[in-house]
Amino acid sequence: MAPTHAAGCAFEPQGEGRVAAVIGARTFRLADGREIRLAGIEPVGGAKTSSTAALAAVIAGHEVTLSGDDDSPDRYGRQPAFVFLAGSGTSVQSMLLVQGEALVSTEVADRDCSATLFAAEAEARRARRGIWADPAAIKNAESPGDILAGIGRFTVVEGRVLSVRQAGATTYLNFGRNWTRDFAVTISRRVAAALEAAGIGLKSLERRRIRVRGWVETRGGPRIEVLRVGQIEIPGGN
Repeated sequence: MAPTHAAGCAFEPQGEGRVAAVIGARTFRLADGREIRLAGIEPVGGAKTSSTAALAAVIAGHEVTLSGDDDSPDRYGRQPAFVFLAGSGTSVQSMLLVQGEALVSTEVADRDCSATLFAAEAEARRARRGIWADPAAIKNAESPGDILAGIGRFTVVEGRVLSVRQAGATTYLNFGRNWTRDFAVTISRRVAAALEAAGIGLKSLERRRIRVRGWVETRGGPRIEVLRVGQIEIPGGN
């Protein structure tokens, strides 16, 4: 299924090649031996097999072009890139997102690219495709046990912020009254300043419903640390 939105993630060219093998949900090998990791997205938690099959269905055996703002390999030797089928203006990332086979990651700093990826994800969510066919795909902030079940996974959580508190250099968005049990979001002073600059005042989030994405960890209750502006969404501008 082809996305209907603009490409948005065309950066500096990083080469091209033919896909020889799909290794994982967002990793593949070119015929020249390079391993490529799809930048800007995270695999759907707990659905590795289906997500790998979804990527293979899109790119297996195809000629692709690569683009990105940095071609330095990651710690596993993979080259992160935005990937396009030869002759296509739509990234493979957007194709997977619009199928509901991936989530927008926290690593995209470019605003136009980020907007494109979020639009693709939103399209899948509206159509209940892939992961979004499950009503529990977005975790409820009022159910910390369900969030903790995904510890170490990239997760999307939605709920109403009960309070905003600052302790030292960290701001906490609390979704419950019990800090040893309930879900909370942590934000450093530097990221708080970036959010403010983007028009998201932290105190203004109190009593508002927000959606946050990131890696689930535990410090008493479940936590997600916000490292970039794009991790926080305000659904419908409530």
